[in-house]
Amino acid sequence: MLIITVFLSCVAIVSCGHSPNADYIEELVRNNAFGARISDNILEDATLDMASLVRKYNYPFEEHSVTTEDGYILGLHRIPHGRDSNNAVGDKPVVLLMHGLPTSSSDHVIMGPGNGLAYILAEEGYDVWMGNARGNFFSRKHRTLNPQDQRSGFWHFSWDEIGNLDLPAMIDYALQHTGKSALHYIGFSQGTTSFFVMASLRPEYNQKIISMHAMAPVAYMEHSRNLLFNFLAPYAYDLEALARLIGIGEVLPNSEIFTLLGQIFCTDQAITQPICSSIFFFMGGWNENQHNATMVPVILGHTPAGAAVRQFAHYGQSITNKDFRRYDHGLLENIITYGSVIPPRYDLSQITAPVFLHYSDGDPLADPADVDRLHRGLGRSMGKFRVPQATFSHIDFMWGIDAKSLVFDRVIQLMKVMETIN
Repeated sequence: MLIITVFLSCVAIVSCGHSPNADYIEELVRNNAFGARISDNILEDATLDMASLVRKYNYPFEEHSVTTEDGYILGLHRIPHGRDSNNAVGDKPVVLLMHGLPTSSSDHVIMGPGNGLAYILAEEGYDVWMGNARGNFFSRKHRTLNPQDQRSGFWHFSWDEIGNLDLPAMIDYALQHTGKSALHYIGFSQGTTSFFVMASLRPEYNQKIISMHAMAPVAYMEHSRNLLFNFLAPYAYDLEALARLIGIGEVLPNSEIFTLLGQIFCTDQAITQPICSSIFFFMGGWNENQHNATMVPVILGHTPAGAAVRQFAHYGQSITNKDFRRYDHGLLENIITYGSVIPPRYDLSQITAPVFLHYSDGDPLADPADVDRLHRGLGRSMGKFRVPQATFSHIDFMWGIDAKSLVFDRVIQLMKVMETIN
């Protein structure tokens, strides 16, 4: 019976659409490589591409392409209305969601209806747009540069370019497509960093923001408690230079290896599942009571999605210099690029859009002390909103069991308040 169920699920996957890893995984299933340790539902959600995953749950889904000033072609995804509530096409407030590092727009739907932020917002009456930063799985195209060539200029970017070039392009596209003059913005982790970059370097975009909600906000990282980042931070510039020398521009690309590992080692039936969970805790902070271990294979089916080495290196520089500055290229290139030996600070006072900072005590990457420093520097901070659970951690803002009640509901309430003001 199990074999028949798995087979039928694979047929359903073929009819709906494939992720890049689906053929490989399905072949292993047909050969019984997993034995009896597999759930057909988890397999399906892990191997469906994003469009088919959203449509599987009877939500509308659109795929758009946006080209930046410097030629990057970005994937922009949309859920224009809800399924159970607010399910008619009409005039709705627009919200743009921006993912963290090294993930993608799939962050907002992986956990399924009722849990994924994109679905919740659609049910609340929002026109939901989900951005993808240059270099991730949905944004691996360029007018002239080849992402397969690791030595090409394609990978010479950090979150500075994502904020300065990608976000404005996606905001302009969504507003033009919907006929709106402003939208809400919700960023997670790097999605907050890139917003602070945009709103400080291109302050005209503050007028296009109804409200900005920074979940696990990352700007200053002086008090970072992430062991891996802190260990690598002093070597950030050297590691990026070495990677460039040996021809490595990308890290953690989307790969069937992660999907396969998730299906073999991370299912509920696998005795190795606690190891999978421990890896998540190591990267994003330890919090077992918000961790849905059953969903790890689905997460690994869509994450990681790829990023440039320089994105990580830039965060390493932030930890080392204890400041929020543009990327440090080295003395000579800094003079050419910025006209100064030291990269300039991002001027947070230029950020006049209303910013709401949602943070937690247990977040090792967005320490409360650093969030407070950010709050004091912003041109228009609407306040700090602490998650009322001491152990709530970094990745819990996206995938936590109680993320809806602890974070999302308050974000939506604040969004609706701001709509009455504007």
